[in-house]
Amino acid sequence: MFKAIGSFNSKRIIYRVIKGAPSFGTLAFGVVDRGTNVLQARPTTICPLNCVFCSVDAGPMSRRRWAEFIALPEVIVDGVKYAGAYKGGGLEVLIDTVGDPLTYPQLIELIKMIKEVHAVRSIAIETHGALLSKQLVNKLWEAGLDRVNLSIDTLSEEKARKLYGVPWFSLRKVIGVAEYLVKETSIDLHVTPLWIPGVNDEDLGEVIKWALRIGAGKKWPPVTIQKYIVHKYGRKIPGVKPMSWSKFWRSISKLEKDLGTKLSWSMSEWGMEYRKRIPAPPMKGYLIVAEVVGRGLFHGEYLGLMNYKGWKSFITLLNYKGGSNKVLARVIGDEDGIYIGKVVKYIKNDCF
Repeated sequence: MFKAIGSFNSKRIIYRVIKGAPSFGTLAFGVVDRGTNVLQARPTTICPLNCVFCSVDAGPMSRRRWAEFIALPEVIVDGVKYAGAYKGGGLEVLIDTVGDPLTYPQLIELIKMIKEVHAVRSIAIETHGALLSKQLVNKLWEAGLDRVNLSIDTLSEEKARKLYGVPWFSLRKVIGVAEYLVKETSIDLHVTPLWIPGVNDEDLGEVIKWALRIGAGKKWPPVTIQKYIVHKYGRKIPGVKPMSWSKFWRSISKLEKDLGTKLSWSMSEWGMEYRKRIPAPPMKGYLIVAEVVGRGLFHGEYLGLMNYKGWKSFITLLNYKGGSNKVLARVIGDEDGIYIGKVVKYIKNDCF
């Protein structure tokens, strides 16, 4: 299921997830179904940036990761096909990753393959755009990409480099390619700035005006503001306290009035709707047998393979100390078919 193919910064193993591996069970790679007609597709975990606000501690300077993953396109496509058989047609596949999808070496091939799945209506990617170029945009267009969700949080070159944690980031280039994408291709642009209180409050209005001026939102909403949230394994910006949700939505309403534009959208305006979920069984509290196949994304985590009543899936294992590649684990999390378990016993010679 896994094949170690190298290392990232000489500290993290890079695994290739090979054909035949389960498409579900982990947030790091594969397909995630959250009960709507939108599927999250994650072919890679690698990112070239060191964003100071990164919720998943991605990039070269990560302190919490000890593995990275690159899945073969078939792993993703198999999951999309499987989900489509249960959820029906009109699906959107959002390639959003816990890295940046533009690092995925087979991105064009993946988009073409997903586009051929009968149940899929549209494909989008989510990126900061650091690796975008006009040549790549043309290839994405030819492959069938429908939308780019572009995270631009400021129009200041200096501030962008500080936020994204790399001195080589060229905001001017990203803006130029984004404008080319809107004007010269049928790909839609959706701009998604992150509101970081006390850091880019004054930048948001300029980003929104820019997005509207260049023609973002040809088919989907042009702009959505993201809320800064501190995550357990993410990076925290010193001195920055996240807004409460009530204050955030009050602030969004004020921005809408000040700028005379809509910034909050319903599911129907996005073409989203609730759909039945894939049959990933609820298992919280259950004891399951899993085969350990390699490291998980973060230090101390391992990934296991489990087969519960015919449902084959990955599970993230905690408390694994080695010594046996088969373990008994208690499932402590199963939200959205993402399984987390604590090892309670090591199995040797196929017996307890």
